[in-house]
Amino acid sequence: MSELSFPQLLAALAPDIAEPVAEFRFSKSRRWRFDFCWPERKVAVEISNGFWKPGGGRHSTDGDRDKRNTAASMGWRVLEWTDKALADDPDYCLSLLRLALG
Repeated sequence: MSELSFPQLLAALAPDIAEPVAEFRFSKSRRWRFDFCWPERKVAVEISNGFWKPGGGRHSTDGDRDKRNTAASMGWRVLEWTDKALADDPDYCLSLLRLALG
């Protein structure tokens, strides 16, 4: 599963969840974007890959943690999964998303 297939996963397994906004820029002072989000609910999904690469890939940096911490300080709830987590247990991931969306 790739980021591009997340909306298809939602459409297939969770038609009750509204279509997310892709690549939403949540901070005017930084170029940070969420992979997918529901701005009116302040819920975002980040699909992180590269955890198994030497050095952890691009989602294991202090800059990425700063992005998530800043989002949290602005009231965002950010769910983060890997492609593997979404592929292995999509029902669990979607149940957490439903809870976050209220």
